[in-house]
Amino acid sequence: MRYCTAGESHGKALVAVVEDVPAGVPLVSADLDRDLVRRQRGYGRGGRMLIEADRALIVSGVRFGRTIGSPVALSIGNRDWDSWLDVMTVEGERPEGSRVTAPRPGHADLPGVLKTGTDDVRDILERASARETAARVAAGGIAKALLRELGVTVGSYVERIGDVAAELPDPQAVDLEAAEKSDVACPDRVAAERMRAAIDGARVAGESLGGVFTVVVSGLVPGLGSYASASRRLDARIGAALLSIPAIKGVEFGDGFAAAGRVGSAVHDAILYDRDRGLHRPTNRAGGLEGGMTNGEALVARAAMKPIPTLMTALPSVDLDTLEAVDAARERSDVCAVPAAAVVAEAEVALVLASAYQEKFGHDALADMRDALESYRQRIAR
Repeated sequence: MRYCTAGESHGKALVAVVEDVPAGVPLVSADLDRDLVRRQRGYGRGGRMLIEADRALIVSGVRFGRTIGSPVALSIGNRDWDSWLDVMTVEGERPEGSRVTAPRPGHADLPGVLKTGTDDVRDILERASARETAARVAAGGIAKALLRELGVTVGSYVERIGDVAAELPDPQAVDLEAAEKSDVACPDRVAAERMRAAIDGARVAGESLGGVFTVVVSGLVPGLGSYASASRRLDARIGAALLSIPAIKGVEFGDGFAAAGRVGSAVHDAILYDRDRGLHRPTNRAGGLEGGMTNGEALVARAAMKPIPTLMTALPSVDLDTLEAVDAARERSDVCAVPAAAVVAEAEVALVLASAYQEKFGHDALADMRDALESYRQRIAR
């Protein structure tokens, strides 16, 4: 299952096309809109989220509430486009004074200008904006719909914003419903209150905050991915997908970097057997991945998000016309978008996992995939 997106932050619409979607997957717009709403949520979001009310229009690939095996095309309108017609028009001359010439540190602005040779930073920032991730979330909703039919659920929670970290149990024991109800996506109420206070402080100071979130996937069968081919190793594919999200600077699975400071017996998960559970692990330090494959335990992926680079108290920059020192450009932005990034991460992980299921159990039809999956489960049962 592959996707491609198009569209600019203040353009008419965002578009996603998802290929290799098997026939027979139940899918309606509400399935996609649910996560689009979640992506817009969160304490610390900016004024743009008050303007937009993201909804996905299914343009093709679905009839009578089920996929038909052809590419699924989606469109998400930008309501804010009406206010940007003079700056973002497809045809005509560029209005005087509409150029952006002060690139923002930490953003794609300067590398993009140098790469493409444009004299207007807006050519870069409009596409590099995290607004594009709304299209990814819609695409990921299709993958989630397939995974649900195969008994797989994908969720997430926030464990850190700025220097405020929650005291949480093992990721598999975290109350994802409580996280869903929190406006910072954190199930720890005490930590959530401190996170809000940190966001308030950053807003007053003209700053922004990053953080850490965790994606948890349950119901996976062992053996997805590959030990034989580097390009098909599942941890590499999921890591790349997560790192493709704007502002994500680090990814780990299970105990991740902490495992580097421990002895092997405190890192690897023993293999046990009993009649009720079959082969299983008493711990999940590996995060559900071994040798590039799922091992039957829950997949646990953690990602670190840097603070958003658009600051109301701007950092020093250089005017690209005069080469004189100036303040970096300001765009309407969030103070903190870690809960939203977690929703985008769910979509990216779901897309990789949906593809992995298709590689092992077939691409064309959900019914065939179910039959192949059941046969596989019977074969590996002990």
